[in-house]
Amino acid sequence: MRFVLLTIVLLLSDLSFGQNYHQYVNPFIGTGGHGHTFPGATTPYGMVQLSPDTRIDGSWDGCSGYHYSDNLIYGFSHTHLNGTGVSDFGDIMLMPTMGDPSFDNKIYSSTFSHDNEKASAGFYSVKLDKNNIDVRLTASTRVGFHEYTFNKSGAVNIILDLNHRDKLLEGTMRIIDDQTIEVLRRSEAWAQNQYVYARIEFNTPMKFTKVKSNSVSKGEFYSGTELKACFSKMVKKGEKILVKVSLSPTSYEGAKLNSSEIKHWDFDKVKKETEALWNKELSKIEVTSDDKDKLAIFYTALYHTMMQPNIAQDLDGKYRGRDNEIHTAEGFDYYTVFSLWDTFRAAHPLYTLIDKKRTSDYINTFIKQFEQGGRLPVWELASNETDCMIGYHSVSVIADAMTKGIKGFDYEKAFEASKASAMRDVLGLKAYKENGFISIDDDHESVSKTVEYAYDDWCIAQMAQILNKKEDYEYFMKRSQNWKNIFDWETRFIRPKKNAGWDKPFDPREVNNNFTEGNAWQYTFFVPHDIPGMIEAYGGNDKFEAKLDEMFNAESKTTGREQVDVTGLIGQYAHGNEPSHHMAYLYNYIGKSEKTNEKVNYILDNFYTNKPDGLIGNEDCGQMSAWYVLSSMGIYSVTPGQLGYTKTTAYFEKLKVNFENKEQLSITKKGMNGYLKEVTAATKINNFEKIIQVPVIQAESKSFKDKLKIEILSQNQKDEIYYIFNSSSPEKPAWMKYSGPIEISQSEKISAYVKHNDENSNSVSAQFFKKPNNYTIAIKSKYNPQYHAGGNDGLLDGIYGNENWRKGEWQGFQNQNFECVIDMQKNQEISFISSNFLQDTRSWILMPTKVTYYTSEDTITFKKVGEVENSVDPKEYETVIKPFVLQFNSQKARYIKVVATNFGKLPEWHQGFPSNGDAFIFVDEIEIK
Repeated sequence: MRFVLLTIVLLLSDLSFGQNYHQYVNPFIGTGGHGHTFPGATTPYGMVQLSPDTRIDGSWDGCSGYHYSDNLIYGFSHTHLNGTGVSDFGDIMLMPTMGDPSFDNKIYSSTFSHDNEKASAGFYSVKLDKNNIDVRLTASTRVGFHEYTFNKSGAVNIILDLNHRDKLLEGTMRIIDDQTIEVLRRSEAWAQNQYVYARIEFNTPMKFTKVKSNSVSKGEFYSGTELKACFSKMVKKGEKILVKVSLSPTSYEGAKLNSSEIKHWDFDKVKKETEALWNKELSKIEVTSDDKDKLAIFYTALYHTMMQPNIAQDLDGKYRGRDNEIHTAEGFDYYTVFSLWDTFRAAHPLYTLIDKKRTSDYINTFIKQFEQGGRLPVWELASNETDCMIGYHSVSVIADAMTKGIKGFDYEKAFEASKASAMRDVLGLKAYKENGFISIDDDHESVSKTVEYAYDDWCIAQMAQILNKKEDYEYFMKRSQNWKNIFDWETRFIRPKKNAGWDKPFDPREVNNNFTEGNAWQYTFFVPHDIPGMIEAYGGNDKFEAKLDEMFNAESKTTGREQVDVTGLIGQYAHGNEPSHHMAYLYNYIGKSEKTNEKVNYILDNFYTNKPDGLIGNEDCGQMSAWYVLSSMGIYSVTPGQLGYTKTTAYFEKLKVNFENKEQLSITKKGMNGYLKEVTAATKINNFEKIIQVPVIQAESKSFKDKLKIEILSQNQKDEIYYIFNSSSPEKPAWMKYSGPIEISQSEKISAYVKHNDENSNSVSAQFFKKPNNYTIAIKSKYNPQYHAGGNDGLLDGIYGNENWRKGEWQGFQNQNFECVIDMQKNQEISFISSNFLQDTRSWILMPTKVTYYTSEDTITFKKVGEVENSVDPKEYETVIKPFVLQFNSQKARYIKVVATNFGKLPEWHQGFPSNGDAFIFVDEIEIK
């Protein structure tokens, strides 16, 4: 009897983890709209993502290589990104064809119909209309498995195109025998130097029939920056050709070793094994529901969170490090694809809950990348740092793991790496450390960087506390309050500063270069580490609630730059992009859980559907789906790095979480029971010294003609303010006490600080320039409101813009020539005119084709004095500043006309060409002598 009972228990246990969860996954969710997902075959966290490519133009909605609105397949490649906003991957592309082989993708591509297309977890199939070829795809962790069924007899070809999608830096191919090929594809796209080695094996002998190579072509070896090959065979109707492609980031030997994952040619066996892998992972959260659509949405969301990060080491542990050397992982697995600006918010907190082993592996990967590359990853891709997005959010993942007691990595080394990343002097960090905030003058996206650095610093402080590093704890806790220095106590917004004062005009709905993919509404509530302090800054619970209500009830329309990421608007809340993801949960902190519940349920009901366009924004490597998974469970980690979760009502009738330690947690709409330790723990908040907010130095403008009035303001009327001029003298002694507005009549630098209860704020400085002349300017063109450089006088103020045009020092004109007339106020002899222009080709900013100068004494009759042709190559991708200088025989004039001819439509080679894009002209200082 005892044996029978034990058997039943074991069977029930096996059933719990052996249910067919993969059947609920719909890989087509997110392949339409702006989801940027792909439908192909992959394993959980696998190296291979074998999927069809329908887009090769680099367009934003084609980042994954596939879009549901397309009906043309170019081929099947082995690497893809899940929901990113930048294109890359698409490595080792194969395409079956019939007839005469061609390397022209317009010829070897084929139409298809969604009626003949299927996808499930670990499997994809489609019928290629051209030549009636049935394709089935599956994969193991490191091997892609193809099955091609030719429904007509004749000559068939398998095209290998190493120039597919990305720029090929180095391609090599070695013919091992008539069934085996070895390939290297070293390419450049988002990752600047990506290595993919592949071993391609056919189940039947193939004839090597054609090659295209622009370098070495010797016998069995071919190479070049252009490399394509064709392998052919005669087949009977219904005959199949099977292909296995194993990948390695290290070497041919690594690819050969990895090929041992599949030692046979049984396609269905591999498919079943892959489905079993998915069932094991998906069973970590069991959902009970009669709604098949909701089951599909939930399990596809969980599936999307498990498609990355991706294993990036061979079976023997070898991997390519950040130093481009080959290393061996010892005691951990090495991963890649860390979209940390997105995933630190919900995806990584989900991993710390249900996948502690991999969380430890991720952090060990971070540490190795720090050791090999000098800093923690920001947005790492194929052991390349893309430097995309902001912050040093690796520290959030590390702090969350340390706080929750996850072992398996060196806490001291992780802290060392975190501290080193925060102490650099790049990307605004120097100003942030010195002044307590980042200004527009210091770096672009200054608001977002300030608040995100502040949160990251809080994370480092939590690590320091765990490691009993008191000085580090106090230092980083102080830095974590820097958000206060850009909080405007009058408007109750976090907003940009320029020249130590508030940037004006200010529209909280405006999307501009002071924010990362957002506006003031979407960043004003990003203080996840100091929510009590944020509520206090807004004036208490009632005013904080009113501010949240105002955001959710505002008009669902932004101003300023069109930002494709800002979607899923509820008022100014934007669920389609990450900065908003925690906001609905903030009501919980003021005792208004019913409002959290209402907002969360609305988002779950309306922004996630069982359709190709079922995601309201980019999937962003699992972040969009992780929000759904956690919110469905009725929990959310508003503050990664802190114990516990904020709660709401579960979305499903019943969920069960199966933890790695064999414990279980049951969740219903009524509450939770079982293993509560993971979700009910609370962090003890220690006292810390609060900072004094820096003063605001306010003036009408940065430049002036005769005199300028300057005011210095503080949050509290009782504060004392002290200031000093850079040009101190007996009349202007050091650190004078401020008593009222100051008037200056020459160029000055002024510094100030606040004294509050015997504590001082950081000092801030503002620079004011007296204009070098009394010229005026009339601009005939209309500049983009985003790029105004302070207005018309910004072109004559003696302040020169630098290469970082996002700081707002340049005037930008799109789809038009630039034309202005300068009035020098009197006739005078001139012989020199110069105007500065900037080019940043990637950002659609190109040099004018020419600049023409005219003079006049009466503004009616203008005489052309010369023109300067552009000499900068539009394909130069480094940012370039060029003065268009004209020197001529001295002549008398009062008025100068400057006409810069716009480049026009972006050419076919430009990434903006598919969007029918128009070039910008960026101009700054104009000089006349």
